[in-house]
Amino acid sequence: MKPQLSVFFILFSIFSIGQTKVKDTITRRANIGFTQNGNLVNFKPETPPLIPIAGAPKPSYSYLWELGDGHYSKETEPKHVYKNKGTYTARLAVTNNYDNGKPPATRPKKVAVNDITDNNYKDIASIADQNGFTIIKNCDPIPDQEMVVVVSYQNLESYVASGKLYLFYNEKEFKHNNFELSDFRTYAGEREVQEKLVAAVDDLNDSNNYLASTEGNFKTKYRNTTTEEDLDASLLDANKIYHNVSILEFDDANPGETRNVFYTFKTTPEMIKDTSATVTMRGIFVPNRSYKNHKIKKLEMEIVTSHDPNKMGSNGSFMNYRLVRFKRVNFKTRFQNNGEGPARKIRLETDIPDMFDKKTFQIESMYPECPICPKGEEPTVSCLDTIIKQKQIIFTFKNIYLPGSEQKNVHEKDSTKGFVKYSMKFGEDFHKVKTKSRTAIIFDKNEPIITNYATTRFLPGISIGAKAGYNFYPDLDKSTSYFVGATLSPFKSYRFYWQVEWENALNKYNSDVNVVDAFNTNANGTRQLVRTTTSTENKNINWEIPILIRYNINNYIGIGAGIQANINVSSEQNQMIKVDTYEGDKENFLISSETSSNKIKNTFTDYKAGLLFDLTAGFARIGPSLGARYVINFEQNFNYFQVYGIWKF
Repeated sequence: MKPQLSVFFILFSIFSIGQTKVKDTITRRANIGFTQNGNLVNFKPETPPLIPIAGAPKPSYSYLWELGDGHYSKETEPKHVYKNKGTYTARLAVTNNYDNGKPPATRPKKVAVNDITDNNYKDIASIADQNGFTIIKNCDPIPDQEMVVVVSYQNLESYVASGKLYLFYNEKEFKHNNFELSDFRTYAGEREVQEKLVAAVDDLNDSNNYLASTEGNFKTKYRNTTTEEDLDASLLDANKIYHNVSILEFDDANPGETRNVFYTFKTTPEMIKDTSATVTMRGIFVPNRSYKNHKIKKLEMEIVTSHDPNKMGSNGSFMNYRLVRFKRVNFKTRFQNNGEGPARKIRLETDIPDMFDKKTFQIESMYPECPICPKGEEPTVSCLDTIIKQKQIIFTFKNIYLPGSEQKNVHEKDSTKGFVKYSMKFGEDFHKVKTKSRTAIIFDKNEPIITNYATTRFLPGISIGAKAGYNFYPDLDKSTSYFVGATLSPFKSYRFYWQVEWENALNKYNSDVNVVDAFNTNANGTRQLVRTTTSTENKNINWEIPILIRYNINNYIGIGAGIQANINVSSEQNQMIKVDTYEGDKENFLISSETSSNKIKNTFTDYKAGLLFDLTAGFARIGPSLGARYVINFEQNFNYFQVYGIWKF
């Protein structure tokens, strides 16, 4: 190869590598390392290098250790004392925050405990401030990746109890399942059972706790953890919202004893890709199988494309436009202090779409939890200040202490995180449009961190319309054409939308009169004029099937264009034949006149296709309006005008 060609090939290769995005096909791995002294084990992860994202905070790993005896830890390097001799299987789930690669995969590792050298064993800690029941996750879900969910329950009774544990997942409002349960691990003899979840629908009629159905995101409004008494109603409500459930029974939980169950979920490739959408799981804990008392806990998760603790989400991803006028839409902004020191002031500048009524704004919850700042004075204690502007709401945590993830002696990553959850109703006049908003997060005097967009969008919905009118055929003689029909379109679309119609038309018209003159010679040798006049009356039942794209210019005027199929379902021709015979070869004297008729019936004999152009005036999006349409047929000169009235529901 010539030197010039070699240099050219090398430069071309470098250029190609620089311009082509190589798919990440290499599996990164993290290993479980540990040192052991009898039953005291010091765990340490061995992780691959992180891949920073340009413009993002410094990447880091977070961990969920499953220690093999029912205990877990979120520390980077946990120390654990095992109570008994035996072989334990330790597992590790690693989450890569602000990292540009895939989460490192890990393999379980056996830990053999042959000697008891340390007696400082501690039971699983009580569930503080969670009413004896909690659900946590190691990360937010990313499509086609694994995540771990830990369900913890505690026997708060004064006696040994045996109960049940339900975990519902895969909400029915989504087209595809979001999760597959690939494995679950128990450490206190819990066993899986099958159960048919059936209850009477009437049981729910008197309850004010159930706010919506599977059509929207407004699910049962629970507090963080609630204690309920009607187990049948709670199971029925959960079964209406979720496709799948895992049911475990447990026995002989001692008073005050806490137990953990570990679930591994694989997020499906078909998982919803909306990165501002909120998906949920719901747990129901029955402390005693002999009673209906139970506790309910909901786990909320935002769909993500990368593990970013600074994120904004909304439960308004798929809303039913007919039902949302008086509903509240929840928004949540999460943040994490990734600094080397504590944050004392955190400012969240959040966009507010125009369609929301800021007068209905209310804070649902927050962390760090603190009171609302007093107006008109500088606070001296921890508080949350809110300033409502025309297009923004500004939240400011003042006089707080939020540790940094890189701060010395900070081992619990969750302690460096916070959030604000708030809700609003829609305004008086809002259109069916998608919205998006995001938040600028400012820690003390640092540069802002800009979150993803949180979107709200509406389901298309279905609008059925009734239509009736008259067709004008200018090229047909004595034509009449009345029709009735129905339309199908999305409910109350804002601008562009599709519409399908079906119309049944009753048509009547006359064909051109045909006159044929002929001459006969009678027996006397006289030449006679014979005139044959043929007239045809046509009747048919016609189906018109238009498919068109429509555009609402405003609330009152809409235009459209599309294609139309025209099918003669039934046709009838009444042919009248009149034969007149004259005395001579002129029409001077009529000798005789004979009339006969011929009737021809056919079905599905004719098909036409054409273009249409449409205009409506009235209530363009929903309700009554008047319309005019011009149809141009492709195959023959059969164009016509249509005027109609329509009412969309």
